Amino acid sequence: MGLPVLNFRIMLLLASILSQFATLALGAIGPVATVHIMNQNISPDGFSRSAVLAGATPSTLSLPGPVIIGNKGSTFLLNVVDALTDATMLRTTSIHWHGFFQAGSAWADGPAGVTQCPIAPGHSFLYKFQAKNQAGTFWYHSHHLSQYCDGLRGAMVVYDPADPHRSLYDVDNESTIITLADWYHVPAPSAGLVPTPDATLINGKGRYAGGPTAALAVISVTRNRRYRFRLVSISCDPHYVFSIDGHTMTIIEVDGINVQPLNVDSIEIFAGQRYSFVLNTNRPVANYWVRANPNVGTTGFVGGINSAILRYVGAPNADPVSTQTNTNPMLETNLHPLTNPAAPGLPTATGVDVDINLDILFDFASLKFKVNGVTFNEPSVPVLLQILTGTPPASLLPAGSVYALPLNKNIQISMAGGSTGSPHPIHLHGHAFSVVRSAGSSTYNYANPVQRDVVSIGGAGDNVTIRFRTDNAGPWIMHCHIDWHLVLGLSVVFAEDVPTVATSDPPTAWDQLCPIYDQLPPGT
Repeated sequence: MGLPVLNFRIMLLLASILSQFATLALGAIGPVATVHIMNQNISPDGFSRSAVLAGATPSTLSLPGPVIIGNKGSTFLLNVVDALTDATMLRTTSIHWHGFFQAGSAWADGPAGVTQCPIAPGHSFLYKFQAKNQAGTFWYHSHHLSQYCDGLRGAMVVYDPADPHRSLYDVDNESTIITLADWYHVPAPSAGLVPTPDATLINGKGRYAGGPTAALAVISVTRNRRYRFRLVSISCDPHYVFSIDGHTMTIIEVDGINVQPLNVDSIEIFAGQRYSFVLNTNRPVANYWVRANPNVGTTGFVGGINSAILRYVGAPNADPVSTQTNTNPMLETNLHPLTNPAAPGLPTATGVDVDINLDILFDFASLKFKVNGVTFNEPSVPVLLQILTGTPPASLLPAGSVYALPLNKNIQISMAGGSTGSPHPIHLHGHAFSVVRSAGSSTYNYANPVQRDVVSIGGAGDNVTIRFRTDNAGPWIMHCHIDWHLVLGLSVVFAEDVPTVATSDPPTAWDQLCPIYDQLPPGT
């Protein structure tokens, strides 16, 4: 075989391999991109309403928003352009890049009132951050009151050319991302304290009880391939039990961290969580129901609600007739990190430097949540700006909601379950954490507990306990990822390594956000 022919065959081989990856992500953008935030009427479940949407261009707005991709180590440059006009919803915005640690770039983390003031309509803001030593499945969403419930949410993927699980799958591209979303027919600002979802959307499509037979999402697969699916809960409230009729799933990644492969046939996924699983399409060519049963709203699958379709190439264009037979649910305690599995600190109950208990309750008098007796009320001056202007840690606002943490210490947080609105999915910014005690379990695992960034704290009798090391300076919010609960004050801020934060220097455009925002009428 001549050298040119060999080279050509190698090129063909490379091309076929690459075609299974990000090159198929034709609609994806990033790591350098403009993200347009605008209003548009959509009817993902057959009911038409105005929404807050993201798009790569003003004419390509979508729910979920465009997939944003990069590679391990990529620097993301995402210019967010606010062109919102619909006064029935928030017109200012702020975007959080969920799961990115933002080392050295806390100013780009996104939560309004913590690391920035919102972006005003008619203005833009450039977020710049690096995926330092991070790869896996992430997402982005508005972090300004309950705005993401109105549609501003989408998936992000950071590919790792040296993925240690690479030999386990053949296909990993934009078509293997599965998003789960709740959807509401009333705009968030007027929907009430904790509204009930009208529909479940899988990849942006769904049906609601009593509604029309709207098109369902179709996930197309070829028989006898191994697909890496990236399951992303972009939910505002419900958690889902996710399954695919007739198929098992091998979990290989949780919240951006590789795990030892775990075979299951259903996954309970909470708001903000992500799972990569490998699915082997070794079943007969047919259509199979994809199911995401929520804990609130209309449950079950009558009429195709809470459903999508897994369609093998060659199967008819028809609804599945498959049935659900799940017997091997995922248990969080069975998930173990692939590398560096030990929790920080010593393997004892008190083997940490700082031990904090957070007592969560709902105050029916004020209709607010309280954490250790204090409701988080978003400050008018973001916590980061307070630190930069010299406010001492003990005086940071909101009073009683900010916990100063020293550098390079092992932190343990325990949170009892069972409060109103349980189970609460708790998300920490700036870190992943080791879940040394999971919901539904009374045992403590310091040797190889799952590491993640959103954890359910369960129900009565649970005392979920997490650990992390303070190696990342910043004011990091920790909050319930049920967005309605966040608005009602279920949040604290960890001001980590305040001296280092005080010496940071956000870009000039960041400095201008608050003066511009403060000129706007309240509620914009």
